[in-house]
Amino acid sequence: MNAVIEALGVKKVYPTGGGTTLEVLSHVDMAVQPGEVVAIVGTSGSGKSTLLHLLGALDDPTAGEIRADGESYAELSAGQRDRLRNEKLGFVFQFHHLLREFSALENVMMPLLIAGWTEAKARSRAEEILAEVGLAGRMTHRPAALSGGEQQRCAVARALVHDPRVVLADEPSGNLDNFNSERLHDLLFGMARALEIAMVLVTHNPTLAQRSDRVLVLENGRLRKLDSAEVLP
Repeated sequence: MNAVIEALGVKKVYPTGGGTTLEVLSHVDMAVQPGEVVAIVGTSGSGKSTLLHLLGALDDPTAGEIRADGESYAELSAGQRDRLRNEKLGFVFQFHHLLREFSALENVMMPLLIAGWTEAKARSRAEEILAEVGLAGRMTHRPAALSGGEQQRCAVARALVHDPRVVLADEPSGNLDNFNSERLHDLLFGMARALEIAMVLVTHNPTLAQRSDRVLVLENGRLRKLDSAEVLP
């Protein structure tokens, strides 16, 4: 089976001034299969978010290659990358990043309108996915009128509305209390399984990580499989 998203020998180095550099990722290899959920754990500053940004075509590796459905990011123009993010990738971050001047419905419609959907078709699909995440009665509310849990559920709806091939989630429940975290985890896993969407999760939450198909540890710039006897970092 072909990987839906993969990293091949990925390295990321940042200049730190004075001619020195900081190597965050030294040699990362990973491949995620369609419908698979992979959690990436590691200590703070180990490069987890950096890796997620590279997988999401939000930044470029210093060396190595990122591919989605076998297509190398390095061979894509800026416009093709935009289309890739809009059509194949969904993003959920610790903070919802909803547009505060727009309603929940309008926020979820946005990726579809950018992709060229008609307003009527985009509205219908956005209403459908918002109902699925439990926000049928909150569609006309702006983000400020939604609770923290509702804001994150809206962000999940926006990430899933276009049926992406893979969802990239960076501490998706990190800003929520335990009750709302568990609700969000149930929602993410339930919808990913139902829609057969692959998911890459960066998390410090052991409960969330252990629900994944695989747990990978990022340390010293490389990924390795979590040993069954290990405690999550």
